[in-house]
This record gives sequence, C-alpha cells and structure tokens, in this order.
Amino acid sequence: MPIKSYILHPLDGEKQLLIKELSQFPECEITPAENHEIIVLVTDTDSEIADTNLFNKLNELKSLKHMSLVSGFEDK
Repeated sequence: MPIKSYILHPLDGEKQLLIKELSQFPECEITPAENHEIIVLVTDTDSEIADTNLFNKLNELKSLKHMSLVSGFEDK
C-alpha cells in the first residue's frame, strides 16, 4: 500500500478552501502549517492504481497552486 507525503501550496488566499477540498478524501491526513501558507498532506491508499487516481484528483483541485512529493513508501 503506497504511503506518500506532499507539501501543498494553495493559491493566494485559498488555504482554507484547499483544506476543505482535501477533507473530501478519506485517504488523506491534512496538517496545515500555522505560520506559513502551506499544507502537509499524507496519503495512504490500497494500491498503486488507487494512488494514481488520488494523485490525479488532487491535481484537479482549483485552489491548489503547486504540489511537491516529499517522500513515498510502499509496503509489500
């Protein structure tokens, strides 16, 4: 099962909206920074296909400016 962590940069002034949009995905753990306009996101999916589908959905979020993969791990 793939586990990945990302740093997300919302569009200017859209941090709360991005948090709300991310909340719709049960595979995501959201940790907003308190002193910067970034969000740490950890994803945990059942398969590589589910991970790819989630990644594509995340990239479609309108309030997301940039997403950087920090680390990835797959437990086999």
